[in-house]
Parts: sequence; C-alpha cells; structure tokens
Amino acid sequence: MKKVLLVTGILYTVNVLGQDSTKETKSPVTISGYAEAYYSYDLNKPADNNRPGFIYSHNRSNEFNVNLAFVKANYTTERVRANLAIGAGTYVNANYAAEPGVLKNLYEANIGVKVNAKKNLWFDIGILPSHIGFESAISKDCRTVTRSLMAENSPYYESGAKLTYTTDNGKWLLSALALNGWQRIQRVSRNSLMSWGTQVQFKPTDKVLLNYSTFLGTDKADSARLWRYFHNLYSVVQLSDKLEATLGFDIGQEQVSKGESKLNTWYTPVVILRYAPVEQWAFAVRGEYYSDEHGVIIYTGTKNGFKTSGFSANVDYLPVSNIVLRLEGRTLRSRDKIFVKNENSVDDNTAITFSAAVSF
Repeated sequence: MKKVLLVTGILYTVNVLGQDSTKETKSPVTISGYAEAYYSYDLNKPADNNRPGFIYSHNRSNEFNVNLAFVKANYTTERVRANLAIGAGTYVNANYAAEPGVLKNLYEANIGVKVNAKKNLWFDIGILPSHIGFESAISKDCRTVTRSLMAENSPYYESGAKLTYTTDNGKWLLSALALNGWQRIQRVSRNSLMSWGTQVQFKPTDKVLLNYSTFLGTDKADSARLWRYFHNLYSVVQLSDKLEATLGFDIGQEQVSKGESKLNTWYTPVVILRYAPVEQWAFAVRGEYYSDEHGVIIYTGTKNGFKTSGFSANVDYLPVSNIVLRLEGRTLRSRDKIFVKNENSVDDNTAITFSAAVSF
C-alpha cells in the first residue's frame, strides 16, 4: 500500500511496506534455442550420402538436413546454476551413436553450486560441454561452417564433475575434472577407472586468450586398458578491430598395448584467420593438418595411416544479429588413397557446404 504526501508543493510517493511493490523481479529461469539447417555437396559423390567417417558435423551429402537443433532451459541464481538441453540432428546421430536410449538426445544436463560465496569457485556435475578445444557443436559460434579435423576427433561433450575457479579480475580460469571417459556419457562396459582432465585459461588482455587443456584416462575395458595422454593448446588473438587469428595444436599419445611403455602418437595443428570488414559480413580461411600414423583416433588400414592436410574458405552473412547464413568450400588431401570416388580409391576430397543458423 502507498500513501501520497504533499510537502512544499512537491508530490512524494511513500511505500508503507518499505518496498516498491511495482519493482519487477527477474526470473532465474531462461529458455533459449538453436537450430542449424544445411546442405552439403561432396564432389566425390558417396553412394550412401555419408561424408568420410572422421567427419561428424554436417556429415550428410547431397541432401537438406538439420545439423543440430536444441531447446535449452537455464536456471541461474547467485549460488546455483543448472542447464538442460534436448537436441536432435545429424550431429547428434553421429556423435552420440554409442550412447544408450534417451541419453542420445541429452545435449546438455548439469547442475552447479558456487562453493564459496565470496570467490568465483564452482562445482558442476552432469553432462557438460567439453573443456577441450576452441570449437563447439554450435556452428554459429565458430569461425567456419564445418569443424576442423582437430575438433571433430576430440571430445565435443563430456560427463563428469568439474571444479572451476576464476580470478576476480577474470584473467585466469582453472579447472579440474573427473570424467566417465573420452566423449562418453555412459562409461565403457567393464571399465572401472575414472578419467581426468584439467584446463588453464589466461587472458592477459581483452584481445588475447591462451588455453591449455589435458586429458588422462582410458576408454577401453580393464582387460584391454590403454592409457591415453592428451594435450590441447590454442590461442585466439585479435590482431585488429577487423582481423582475428586462431592457432591450435593438439598432441596425444596412447599405449601400444596394455602394460607397455611404448606409445603411439598423433598430432594436429590448425590456423584460422577471420576478417570482418563490417558487422554483417565476415570471411575466414583455415589451414590444418592431422597426423595419426598408427590409427589411434582415425584408422585407415593404409601404409602411412591418416596423414591429411586441409584448406577451407568461408563467408558469413548476418542479416540480423541472431541469424547467420554461411557458405564454405573445403578440400582435404591425404598421403594415402583413403577416400572413395566412383568406387575408386583417391587421395582427395572436396565439399561445398551451405548452412543457415538461428539462435533465440
């Protein structure tokens, strides 16, 4: 209830309860969504319309399809946060193929608690975005239409518990993780061991970001346990108001056989340059190389294994802030003939991909 007082010709409104009853309280729950439709044409014309097996995003050729669509609910208060997102699309079909039942459609599901009221220290548990890499499944947030070989063949998501501390000035982020495995919601049957991860992120200025993430664990049953050691490094540098450079390097090692000290090694560097002359237009080029001679991640059965270089060129048009139309040309060339064209083995693969993405 309010009373109106007139004092020396000035009108005052007083809330008898000591509180403005018209003040709106912001809801802790927000609903958002994302959808990306695409058409990709593989010039090798695969008979089954599937792009090469090491590609998990935009992986259908010569058909209109949905790469990823999800609806997400977020709950955020001063000490609690939670996310639940249900997703579908060809990305989900490819990346969640090993997950059972309805877990295939859980794009994200996690709960977080702020451990210290005065410090930015959070404990999160559930299905989380991967702590590895600068690219995600949300193409709109990435610098190119398709994901790099680096991102496609390292975890997009993970299931486990994470402790994260961010300094008061926002320059440092430190995380430690206990995980169910290498891109796993449900742990591999008869694997009794947890996997582990760390992340260190440093922002010396608002134009430079440096990241170092690790993974240590095994993704096989105890009887065939092979330890995997993985390092992910990248930097994002704003060279000018219009030009940005992203540099990444992954290197991993895995035991050749159980109990042995000998390790198989794979590695992959990538460079992306993005030029945005105006708000509505952006252009990007990407150069990359992936070497996995022993087939730890990408098995080919050929003499030299998977040794493949790639180049892509990308153009983006944003008619409004939450919509992006994108076109990309991408070519891959391998040392061995690991691709198929007209039922013949070839050493190259080229594809053109168009996508339209919206977030709300």
